[in-house]
Formats: sequence, C-alpha cells, structure tokens
Amino acid sequence: MSEGTSGLTPQGTPPSFIPSGSRKRRPSGQVPRAAANMEGAGDAPRAGASHDGHAHGVRGAASSHGSSRGSSSHGLPSFTPASARRGAAQGRADRQSSSYEPQQPTRTPRRAAGSGRVAAASDQEGVRSAYLDEQSRRSAASFRRVGRPGAGPGASSGSFARGGVRAGTARRTLRRMSPLRIAAAVVIALLVALLLGGFGMWNWVNGQLNKQDWLTGKADTSGTSWLILGSDERSGEEAKTITGFRTDTILVLTKPNSGTRSLISIPRDSLVKVNGQYMKINAVAQLAGRKALVSQVEAITGQSIDHVAQIKFDGLQHVVDALGGVELCYDRTVNDARSTLNWTAGCHNADGATALAFSRMRYSDPQGDFGRAARQRQVIAAIAKKAMSRQTLTNFGTVKKTLEASLASITVDSQTNPYTLAQMVFAFRDATSGNGVTGSVYWTNPDYYVTGVGSSVLLDDAKNLSLFSELAAGSHKAGTVGTLAQ
Repeated sequence: MSEGTSGLTPQGTPPSFIPSGSRKRRPSGQVPRAAANMEGAGDAPRAGASHDGHAHGVRGAASSHGSSRGSSSHGLPSFTPASARRGAAQGRADRQSSSYEPQQPTRTPRRAAGSGRVAAASDQEGVRSAYLDEQSRRSAASFRRVGRPGAGPGASSGSFARGGVRAGTARRTLRRMSPLRIAAAVVIALLVALLLGGFGMWNWVNGQLNKQDWLTGKADTSGTSWLILGSDERSGEEAKTITGFRTDTILVLTKPNSGTRSLISIPRDSLVKVNGQYMKINAVAQLAGRKALVSQVEAITGQSIDHVAQIKFDGLQHVVDALGGVELCYDRTVNDARSTLNWTAGCHNADGATALAFSRMRYSDPQGDFGRAARQRQVIAAIAKKAMSRQTLTNFGTVKKTLEASLASITVDSQTNPYTLAQMVFAFRDATSGNGVTGSVYWTNPDYYVTGVGSSVLLDDAKNLSLFSELAAGSHKAGTVGTLAQ
C-alpha cells in the first residue's frame, strides 16, 4: 500500500483498517491481541535486551502501514509514536539493568513484521528470565549464609545449619586453646591422678610396715641418720628349729642437710661394753634388747639415730629375686662350703640365693669380716640401683613384687613411714655412687682377744667421733674411709 502526503486513502479511511468484509469479527469489547500485549508488557519490568527487539518490531509495523505515524493521535491506543516508544523502552531498560543482574542476551524475533505480538512475547520472556535469575541468585546467597559456620539467626533453621554452627564453635574453641593450655590441662590431670594414686599407695605401704620400738630418744643432731641391720633371724619353718638372731650386718646411713651422703659399716665383731659386760656388737640386740644396740651405735658415732630398718637375710633373697637379679662383681674365684657361694672371678647377674651367699661369705675372703662388709655394701647398692632404675619403675608388676618382698622382710622403728623409707632409698643410692662416702669405721686392733668373748675388733673411738661429725655436717669429701682405706 502506497503512502500519500496526508497518510490517508482517498476515502479517508486509515490504512490499518481493512474492509469489514475481509476481517474476522471479534466479540464486542475484546481488545486486539497486539494492543493487549503491548499494554500489559508496558506495565511490567522487562530485560534491557528485549526492548531493542520490541522497538524494532514496532518500527517495522509502522513502516508497513505508512500513514499510521501521521495519525497517532486518532489511531488505536497501542500505536504510540515510535520516538515515544523508544524513550519508554530505554527508560525501562535502564531501570531493569540497575535492578537485575546478570544481563540477558538480546532476543531477536524471527519476524519483525508481526505487529506488536512478537515484541511483546519477547518482553515477557525477558521479564520471566530475569525474575528467575534473581530468585536463583537470592537462593544461592541464602544457602551460603545458612551453610557458613557461625551464621546469623537464619542459620538456626535446618540440620545442616545446626551442624555448621556446632562444628564452627568446636573449631573456634580448639583454636582458642593454645598448646600451652592443652599441656597445662594434661599436667594437672596427671598430678591429680598421681595424688590420688599416691594417697592410696601411702596408706597401703604404711599398713604393711612391721613397726617396733627401737629409738632411744637421744637429742637430735645434724642431718638424718638411719641404722640398717641385716639379721640372721629365721622365718617360716626354720624359725622353729633355729631361734635367736644376730645382727651380722650393721650400717650407718647419713644424710646431711647439705653435702655428701655416706654409708659406713661397723664390723660385727666390734668390742662393746653393755651394763659392765663385754660382748661383740652383733649380740647386743639379742642379749640386751633393741634399744641397747641403738645406744651403742650412737656412742660410736656421736650422732642420734633417727630411724632403724632391720632386714632378714632370707628377705634379701626374695627382694633380689623380685627385681630379676642384680649385678655383682668380685675379682676372686670362690667355692665356699659354709656360705654355699660358688663364684667365678668377674661380674655376674646374681639371683637371690647367690646374692645372699655373696653377702655372707667371709672365710674364703683374705680380708675376713672387713671384706664381707664391703661386699654387703655392694649388694645393698646394687639393690638400690636396680630398684630406682627406669626399667623397674616403669614396670608395675616388678614394683609390686619388690614392695611386697621388701615389706614382708623388714622391721622398722615406730617413727618410720613411707616418706622416710623413700628418703632412705634415695640416700642409699647417693651414698653408693661416685659422689658418696663409703667404707668402715676406724679400728686399732682387728684381733683383740677378750676372755669369754674371743677375738674382737678394737675400735678407734676418737677417729670415729671425728669422722661422723664431718659426715653429719656434709663436709667430708667423697671417697672411701676407714683403717683399710688408709
């Protein structure tokens, strides 16, 4: 259809109106589809890319009808001027581009001349796509907030949110606990366990101690002194046939307030006088009583005896066996019938029976009782060393057997408790190490004969008092002391 100067046909009919004979009738009051679509689309927000297609479609329709541009004020409402349509479309595009993201790709209709229907459909499709994209973006953001550990109130909904909060709280708590705090907590727990275990152990050991009245009540002197006795008193079935006892091993263990520890032997044949009667010191406890023996030792040393521990010889054997044997050294080969010691020169791991014979043998020793006293100190030192070793202390079974064997064979004074026993063991260890003082008391005659007593050891009282005064003060240098050491 050709375009006139006025935009109207000769009859004055707008070119978009086709003769009624060629048109299909619509129900009265129905708006043409293109117009309805255009009006509805104009009210809804549309993606920016779709407006270009809409404007293109409208321009195509206007050029097809020619004069419709010139009669817009009298035409249908949906046909507004192209410039107005382009301005409105651009405004809507600007508003949508600021509200929705991401941008939608440009949708180009396949037919540009389909009046407003193709453009309107394109606009509606863009609106729906933009709306769905926005909802997806909001859902993803909400999911991230819910799933993030420690999220806000929204995170409380759903098991995933609750689990995230709990896990996040636990991680933050662990991060706040520094390695130092964790170590301190472990140490405190161990200390509590040790205190509880130590309290139970204390009560058990204290209940097993066989206590007797040994102490004389002499005024205290410097340091702490223990009188260690080895007795041949029998136990079990042997006690029915062999009665009485002698303290053939006499040791004085001294722990000064500061300085070197010491372990000094007193010979079993040392001559003493009790109630005006001479006797050997090993017979004093049986003939005059326990306190009389302690009193004689205090006279020799000039120091008060704070604690006493008497060990039966057969108990020594059980203690060594409980420890799994101890290492002993002797540089002579011995086959002694009286003590039953069979020994090859050198160092060996001795069991209980061998250790007992080792500490009793004297007739095959050139030094006699003095040599035996030295070997007795070696046995006690070996027991203390093995008992305090890491191998023993980390083996609960060995510790238990050793404690049971020791407590069954020992008699102590009434003032002894588990703490003083522990002190005694540590003092033994220190005294028999390279930094301690060991040896025998001083004597002037090892074969002093007295009628009714026999051969005895005559002690040097002055030297012994001076020796123990230095030992109690901790001023004596480490090493070996006594007459044989000179």
